[in-house]
Amino acid sequence: MRKEILNLLEMNSRLTSAEIAAMIGSSEEEVANEIKAMEQEKVICGYHTLIDWEKVESDKVTALIGLKISPVRGEGFDRIAVRISKFDEVKSVFLMSGSSNDLMLTIEGNSLKDISHFVYEKIAPMDTVVSTATYFVLKKYKDHKVIMTDDHDDNERIPIMA
Repeated sequence: MRKEILNLLEMNSRLTSAEIAAMIGSSEEEVANEIKAMEQEKVICGYHTLIDWEKVESDKVTALIGLKISPVRGEGFDRIAVRISKFDEVKSVFLMSGSSNDLMLTIEGNSLKDISHFVYEKIAPMDTVVSTATYFVLKKYKDHKVIMTDDHDDNERIPIMA
């Protein structure tokens, strides 16, 4: 039942317990109790609204910042990742494998210049940061499982060549 509830909430966090109960064939009380338990256990960590800022005349700029880190003995990457996570500009921090980057950050700013200043004033000078690589997001096509472009047909099938 948990995974069914989580999958539904991930796609639409505004669903009520009654709506979820009807969708999964459970009682409203069971669903409400399960959601409350998952919130207390920090399985559900928050509820977010996905906004297409391009439609609101916003100058928000999103960037992915790859960091090469020199890990601290006995702490690995955790200390620096927690420190970086505390900056308001940082939306997410991920420990990576399979690339030259150890950490990947998603950050937002009001301009390319804001992001550049953030990287060279706050991130690059940190003692364990060896190098940075900045990638600016030019357009979002899909974010959090939601297609962000208006010019798509949900029923359009992509041809597969055999």
